[in-house]
Amino acid sequence: MTTAVDTPRPARVLPVIVLSQFAGTSLWFAGNALLPDLQRQFALGEQAVAAVTSAVQLGFIAGTLVFALLNLADRFHARAVFLASALLGAGANASMLVLPQLEAPYFALLALRFVTGFFLAGIYPVGMKIAASWYRQGLGGALGFLVGALVLGTALPHLVRGFGGGLPWQSVSITLSLLAAAGGLLMYALVPEGPHLAKAARFDPAAVVRAFGSPAFRASASGYFGHQWELYTLWAFVPILLSGYGAMHRQVIDVSFWSFIIIAAGALGCVGGGQLSRFVGSARVAFGQLSLSGLCCLLSPLAFTLPASWFLAFMVLWGIVVVGDSPQFSALNAATAPREFVGSALTIVNCIGFAITVVSVQVTTWLAQRLPMEWWFVPVAVGPALGLYALRRLVRRKDVKAAVPRR
Repeated sequence: MTTAVDTPRPARVLPVIVLSQFAGTSLWFAGNALLPDLQRQFALGEQAVAAVTSAVQLGFIAGTLVFALLNLADRFHARAVFLASALLGAGANASMLVLPQLEAPYFALLALRFVTGFFLAGIYPVGMKIAASWYRQGLGGALGFLVGALVLGTALPHLVRGFGGGLPWQSVSITLSLLAAAGGLLMYALVPEGPHLAKAARFDPAAVVRAFGSPAFRASASGYFGHQWELYTLWAFVPILLSGYGAMHRQVIDVSFWSFIIIAAGALGCVGGGQLSRFVGSARVAFGQLSLSGLCCLLSPLAFTLPASWFLAFMVLWGIVVVGDSPQFSALNAATAPREFVGSALTIVNCIGFAITVVSVQVTTWLAQRLPMEWWFVPVAVGPALGLYALRRLVRRKDVKAAVPRR
């Protein structure tokens, strides 16, 4: 009789999960990529960037809590939850087509982005759960590919919009919705739950107090919070920074194409960091990448003085390191969380981390009205700085490599 330990893993599992995650998470920044067109059509103000980004993040937070409280990925087949979330998220995204017929299109846009974010909670985390069910060893390396897929999916709307050229924003929205739905169908048809599928413990909100009583978990989570403060803020403002540089230097920059390149470059940081962590440990990789991204914040005013080719190279480097530490923080949080309530601890940390992104985007939007564009991200460096201060505890540990098992 075949046991769970010796069940072979089909070669298609990881590629299909990666493709499905890529397709599903393309919904994340669909609103941001289409925002210039929406701003023109509905006369939306500059604050729309922060509002649309925050709506998705708040939806994801709400979805994460609801999925955890109801244990949906345990009560139903995880791949069925993934499929339903992909279809419903795609439907919410496609519903933007009715905006021109509504009396309050801006409010409806924010509501639809919130709903899309809500169902993303059944795509990204549930996809991770399905992947973990197939990996007793080597999950860390797979995690690098999965987060890389998230990064590529996040960047994809900019590429679709750029290649679409004169296509109306409605066509781009439909394209992304169809892609997300296809990702859900692909996952459901080709990737069953693996032999190592573990049932999550009942979600306990009170676990946050006990979890943060662990110094190692507190250090890892705080480093992750500093990372989140910077990450989604940069992603939200990349098109604006590119447009601003072009206007400042009278340069023609393909904003959609380069937004895709800069955000998508983060996949290299995720995969490369995942491989490097096998030799030096997740804490050191996360510390190094967070240091570099914080340095990019501080150097950003100088970048605006560079020729266009150097400015774009700087932005691509920033795109690589700003998210390359994300898989390592996921690994560190999982490794340092108290075993008895690891699921609840990780849920709470993810919710806090995404709540921080809402605050950071709003604060940066407020600063953008008071500072020259080239100085917008200097204050954002406070997030990486605080994260590095907290993370130093794990980097200095003699058993830092043992704290996160070699993968």
